[in-house]
Amino acid sequence: MLVAGVGNIFLGDDGFGVEVARRLAKLDLPDGVAVGDYGISGMHLAYDLADGVETAILVDAMPRGGEPGTVYVVEPERRAADVPVIDGHGMQPDVVLGLLKTLGADVGRVLIVGCEPATAEPGMELSAPVAAAVDDAVRIVLKLIEADVAAGGCGRN
Repeated sequence: MLVAGVGNIFLGDDGFGVEVARRLAKLDLPDGVAVGDYGISGMHLAYDLADGVETAILVDAMPRGGEPGTVYVVEPERRAADVPVIDGHGMQPDVVLGLLKTLGADVGRVLIVGCEPATAEPGMELSAPVAAAVDDAVRIVLKLIEADVAAGGCGRN
């Protein structure tokens, strides 16, 4: 399992995923679970996912029109899609997942833990509602990991 925090820490709430990954990396997680801060390194994330990840949890800001700080868990629809022009420093999760097919790879299950942003204005701090949602997102990711372990996922050899 790979838990990947993505987003641009220089654009306010877009740094949500990176902050969640930072906190998760400090915890004692089950064998077979890796946590990474991918920031804006979507190409790096795509290659790591292509290495045979069974379950990926991507953590990112996710504007969906809700109240800022709302945390969502989404299992994206898996469909073949054209991969847009690739900018290795600004790839959204859907583009990263689309790139996997180009690389001749696939990932098993993909979940996105997203947070409704309040702002994406330049700045290195999360807004108050998004900062308050980080602990909630950490708890949600831990529950997703626990469920995967219980289903025989993480740590299988």
